Amino acid sequence: MTHDELGCQALLTPPEPASAVTVAAAPGPGRESWAGSPSAVRAGGEIVLAYRLRAPRRRGYAIVVARSADGVTFEPLVTIGKDEMACESLERPALLRTPDGTWRLYLSCATYGTKHWRVELVEADSPARFEPAARRVVLPGDAARAVKDPVIVRHDGLWHLWASVHPLTDPDQTDRMATDYATSSDGLTWTWQGTALRPRPGEWDQRGVRVAAVRFTAEGVAAYYDGRASAAQNCEELTGVAVGAEPGALTALGTPAARSAHPGYGLRYLSIIDLGDGRERLYYELTNAARSHDLVTEVRPASDPGAAARASNGARGQA
Repeated sequence: MTHDELGCQALLTPPEPASAVTVAAAPGPGRESWAGSPSAVRAGGEIVLAYRLRAPRRRGYAIVVARSADGVTFEPLVTIGKDEMACESLERPALLRTPDGTWRLYLSCATYGTKHWRVELVEADSPARFEPAARRVVLPGDAARAVKDPVIVRHDGLWHLWASVHPLTDPDQTDRMATDYATSSDGLTWTWQGTALRPRPGEWDQRGVRVAAVRFTAEGVAAYYDGRASAAQNCEELTGVAVGAEPGALTALGTPAARSAHPGYGLRYLSIIDLGDGRERLYYELTNAARSHDLVTEVRPASDPGAAARASNGARGQA
């Protein structure tokens, strides 16, 4: 590992699920009941959070946007159902605020009757006013690949995006995933720059990798990512760490950094916000004792004291 890689890795302290508290409980028990896939933004004295709900026989049925003064107890502002987005399922959203104060919600939408995913955008002057009827497609995917779960950071005047990409040409391989990287001048029109993070043959993440949260650092980029070893582990990914000198070329490091203590062991979709007081708050999806998934949070000293001055996934001023 290079000196720069060590510097990047030092900025990512793994989650400690034993200290986490529940923000949104799963809609019910069992393996197909989840609250999670969070994306968080700090705005003034509040935290605004977007997250997904799923229940048995109701794949990704809604995205909830909510706000909180303490980061734990949230007041729902708006709920967007999958029917409103004309899709079969909704997965991880990306919530952010632009420099002019516009709120953006990027939504991962499953195309009916296929394995295809696309990303659509809704905008509003308030997180309580997102209107699905005004949506537009920003990442369409194509016949060969599905695109979803965007992580978006605005840094040094440029928009950066990491998205989970799934191959569609082989029906038996559509659960495989890598993370591709794109850039934009406005967060609307994106130019793909290539694959940023790939699965590692023979490792714990050999079946798929999905970037979950990103920090720009003095040495380059540090990221948390979700990884899985097999198709059977789909939806129970573990969290790992990847670093790179450039945002479009990340290297996975070592073994999983964090997992649940409960069978299934899933700990995924990490979102980090800087609280502006020397602490940071983490949100993530965690497998519980009933084999469902809860949305949880924990607070800890900031991994990077300079994070408030640099964009990070979900931080105030990220976009």
